[in-house]
Amino acid sequence: MTERRRYLFIRILEACNADCFMCEFALSRDTFRFSLDEFRELLPRAVAAGVGYVRFTGGEPLMHRDVVELVRVGTAAGMRMSLITNGMALPRLIEPLAAAGLAQVVVSLDGASAETHDVYRRSPGMFDNALRGLRAAAERGVLPRVNTVVGPHNYTEMPRLQKVLTEAGARQWELSALKLERTIRYPDPGHVRAVCDPVYDAPPDTLLVPMGKRFYGDTPEERERYFTESLTPRASRPLCHVVDDVIYLDGKYGRVYACSCLPHREGDEPGGAPLREDGVLRLDTAAFRAHADFYRERGPSICGGCSTTAAGYSDDVARLGTVPPWHY
Repeated sequence: MTERRRYLFIRILEACNADCFMCEFALSRDTFRFSLDEFRELLPRAVAAGVGYVRFTGGEPLMHRDVVELVRVGTAAGMRMSLITNGMALPRLIEPLAAAGLAQVVVSLDGASAETHDVYRRSPGMFDNALRGLRAAAERGVLPRVNTVVGPHNYTEMPRLQKVLTEAGARQWELSALKLERTIRYPDPGHVRAVCDPVYDAPPDTLLVPMGKRFYGDTPEERERYFTESLTPRASRPLCHVVDDVIYLDGKYGRVYACSCLPHREGDEPGGAPLREDGVLRLDTAAFRAHADFYRERGPSICGGCSTTAAGYSDDVARLGTVPPWHY
């Protein structure tokens, strides 16, 4: 059985050059930047904690002036480096990022064409740049992945987007349900399944098939919760195994969480754990373990904003004991 390595997510900035309607960082000009010195200080702790994968998030990570050097430093420390981007600057930066050792790039694409995606993201030119960046990443040996936020506005585009991404050489695809501070209503849930079930059931040797659970649920119970209460599918009971393998670091506020979804929860209790104790940077503290234990046991019954990939990852661990690389 292959030993699982942990994922370390780091929000390296909160600034963003996109105006996505569903995102708290839209057009943010926040000045926070996670520094190279902080990353160098963090890496030995990450190695000791069993981390093998580091993923930079934002905001828009490609707006960080040191992003290439951050990737280089992480690679030199033995980490497999990844980042999530809206793709606008990817064609310009993919060559130096690949040379620095970037192993995976995750690009956000919500529409099957510029006519729709650029409207959803309120950012002209973003679709074409993202697609060019994806192709360039694949050509340079960087694993190309796409994350798509799906809702009533765009679910009918998923079959076409599936073909677009397959032709572009994307190797992984996550469909994440739209999450807003209100109930998301679909006029006809049956139509959602009629359109999207074939996307998930497509032959993987000819079409790119989404990772994890279906964004509207795999079971009747999950679908009922999703379509009536907007509760996304979560890790199956009895335990969530994501918290064993994930550390999410919010450098601006000095907090660490046991899942990449938890920092975005309103009223999160117990609210993660401090990154530093007595001024010393630490990851696996007693406070962090208590936080992780809470969601390991309670997550499958209380989490309301789980991602399809996180839910699928946990279920795969429960069933198989291991998960292929980059499946979170």
